[in-house]
Amino acid sequence: MGREMKRLTWFALAITLIATGFASKTPYQAVLQHSRIRGRPHGPNVCAMQNIQGTDKKYFTNCKQWYHRKICGKPTVVSYECCPGYEKVIGEKGCPAALPLVNIYKTLGVVGATTTKMYSERANLQEEIEGPGSFTFFAPSNEAWAALPTEILDALVSNVNIELLNALHYHMINKRLTSDDLKHGTSFSSMYQDFDVHIHHYSNGIVTVNCARLVKTDQHATNGIVHVVDRVITAITNNVNSLIDTDDDLDTLRTAVAAAGLTSLLENEGSYTIFAPTNEAFEKIPPETLTRILGDPVSLKDLLNYHILKNLHCSESIVAGTPLETLQGTVLEVGCNGEEMTINGKAIVTQRDKLGTNGVIHYVNELLIPDSAKTLLELAEGSVVTASKLFKDAGLTDHLIGSEAVTLLAPLNDAFKDKSLAMTPDMKKLLRNHILKEKFSSKSLYHGQELETLGGLKLRVFVFRNRLCIENACIAAHDKNGRFANMFIVDKLLTPPMGTVMDVLKADDRFSTLVGAIQRAGLTELLNEKGAYTFFAPTNAAFSAMPPADLNKLMNPKELANLLRYHIGEEFLVSSAVTSHTRMKPLTGDKLELGALNSTLYVNRVPVVEADLMATNGVVHAVDVIVKPRRKP
Repeated sequence: MGREMKRLTWFALAITLIATGFASKTPYQAVLQHSRIRGRPHGPNVCAMQNIQGTDKKYFTNCKQWYHRKICGKPTVVSYECCPGYEKVIGEKGCPAALPLVNIYKTLGVVGATTTKMYSERANLQEEIEGPGSFTFFAPSNEAWAALPTEILDALVSNVNIELLNALHYHMINKRLTSDDLKHGTSFSSMYQDFDVHIHHYSNGIVTVNCARLVKTDQHATNGIVHVVDRVITAITNNVNSLIDTDDDLDTLRTAVAAAGLTSLLENEGSYTIFAPTNEAFEKIPPETLTRILGDPVSLKDLLNYHILKNLHCSESIVAGTPLETLQGTVLEVGCNGEEMTINGKAIVTQRDKLGTNGVIHYVNELLIPDSAKTLLELAEGSVVTASKLFKDAGLTDHLIGSEAVTLLAPLNDAFKDKSLAMTPDMKKLLRNHILKEKFSSKSLYHGQELETLGGLKLRVFVFRNRLCIENACIAAHDKNGRFANMFIVDKLLTPPMGTVMDVLKADDRFSTLVGAIQRAGLTELLNEKGAYTFFAPTNAAFSAMPPADLNKLMNPKELANLLRYHIGEEFLVSSAVTSHTRMKPLTGDKLELGALNSTLYVNRVPVVEADLMATNGVVHAVDVIVKPRRKP
């Protein structure tokens, strides 16, 4: 028993150590391990790489990218290469041999950074990186040097003993740092006047130094380690506010930042991402909108904070759409489409990765206006175009652009399909009843609550298992919270109740036969009294279609009452709240089986020809066929 207990203890310890080992892996090491697993069938130390078609950009592969075969929305080609630190041997499978351990100067040639090697020689750096020491060299790839603007490269190579040497020393740290040591948000003093280099190690396995991506890592040397990076980096000395201050393209932004009192935020320590709107971006906004926002400190601060992410994200860290939180409190969907960086799906980033000591700036040519800085009309125009036009045509604009604390019930564009959009007095009155007198959040609404409209009506709230509805209109999207007022996007045009179920039936000629049947069956009082019924109401056409024998049975008041009571559900249910396999108990008989298909409601497979005729004590759904119990299998 003791021996068995000891074995179990050792087994538990082993499992714990294995789990700890996996948990302690850095994101980069986790991605590298996945690439090794995918490359294993091709031999030892082979890594699967994904190359974006039409570019020279390669990535170690993670699980999601492997199955989607896409990076930044573009298809990738998988290649199999030696993992970092290994090389091929002629006649053997995979990459069985470790790279020779030589000094940093020679290692630059081994890893293909031959331009950096050449410039190291020309700048008289060769002796230093061949000699004793323990250095980390972030070596720009050949492509990185080729991508430098000609005037910058010329300035470097024309003064190799000072400018070029300083530039190369800025790529070096006077100690050995593996990828495991490159923790997110850390900084290290470079060998150029101790100016810091800034490391970011992202959860997707991307590692950057001053926003340059490490494309080949952990190439060990006798006197240090080499990481190949995809661009030449420069010393960072200014905070992001100074960068904004000195750029003429950001004049309007600079004025706005000062007016909103955000200057000190952008001067102090931090790690922000700023999507900086250019002067052009501000000029694209309608003058009245821009004047309103610039003149309202609350809206202006929200607007600017919406352009600032809580954490620093270099462009190279983005390989797929990712929701990132802003200082304003909501999120921006930051993604990429090939070489272009996108925000909320739009390629509006014109310049990337202007790095400061406390953040990074990406320039955008379009202003990002959060809902919290918008009027109701601006909210509506951005999502429900048909409704916004109708509200304006109805003379309700003042309520949508002012500072009233109201709630707008804005139907989706599809809600007006097959409906007359003529601005009649009745339509004006109806639209006025789509504006609630108070500012509500949908999360605070409760079943049975009454909401008063500008038109004086009291609208009821219904909470169903899967929907939240105001009368027949159910909320179809998240709340839009504007500067002073909120907007609920709903799936239907409201049809407020105009009386009891009996009143609704009497007012519609299609139900004249049904009204007479209800009276003969003695159900008039039931359908007039307080309650919450769902009536699948047979039209005149439904009675006309009945076989004569069935019609004769209805001469018996009891038979007639049973038939009608089978059409009346004991609970209240609007069409949008019906899901597949919804069941409802009728006043008499077996349960009714409800379903919905292509926006049509069905009861026992009978289609509803018109749904949601609202009443004070229930709802009427018209059917052109008498509903019969389903046959049991």
